[in-house]
Amino acid sequence: MAGGSGTRFGAEMPKQFLELGGKPILMRTIEAFGAYRDASFDVIVTLPEGQMDLWRQLCMDYAFAVPHRIVAGGETRWHSVKNALDSIVDITAVEMIAVHDGVRPMVTADVIGRTLEAARRDGAAIPVVALNDSVRQVTGSINHALDRSTLRAVQTPQTFEARLLLDAYQQPYESTFTDDASVVERAGHSVTLVEGDPQNLKITRPMDLFLAEYLLNRDA
Repeated sequence: MAGGSGTRFGAEMPKQFLELGGKPILMRTIEAFGAYRDASFDVIVTLPEGQMDLWRQLCMDYAFAVPHRIVAGGETRWHSVKNALDSIVDITAVEMIAVHDGVRPMVTADVIGRTLEAARRDGAAIPVVALNDSVRQVTGSINHALDRSTLRAVQTPQTFEARLLLDAYQQPYESTFTDDASVVERAGHSVTLVEGDPQNLKITRPMDLFLAEYLLNRDA
């Protein structure tokens, strides 16, 4: 999923196209799935209509050769995922679907594998990590502490049996759909949690990019 405008990042170029270790973030994200050895992924990338030509030019400039196809994103993440699902010609040939943020380039084969294995077993699986910070719930002028030991931060890829996810996305859009797991849960299916990775960060602000550069250079 790379359908966002990246306005929170504050750069002139959408954040998925900014360089990380010498190439655009989105390319590194796609490469993580292209290199995964235990399954064959067909990669669909959702992009805003106005960014497609830029992405094609970047692919030529960087000689990016990982096979993928582009689908127009939508108004929200839900609409972007729905567009990608609707673009699948033969769903009977698809066993599993993993939905991943285009700006999570540090995802590892271990995280991909854990979600894939659990989803094959249980139908739906997402990676999560424990929270380090104290958290509070705010409702209007009232706030109170929550027990962080009962809370988890959600990552991607969120992985599902293909038919289960397609059926869930036949529901009408609701503003409470914050990710694919929430769509699947609304359809009446439970979601299995698997161990994520703190380094599987989502690049949302400049500090995230600095941290990703550090991690990439450290592991080089």
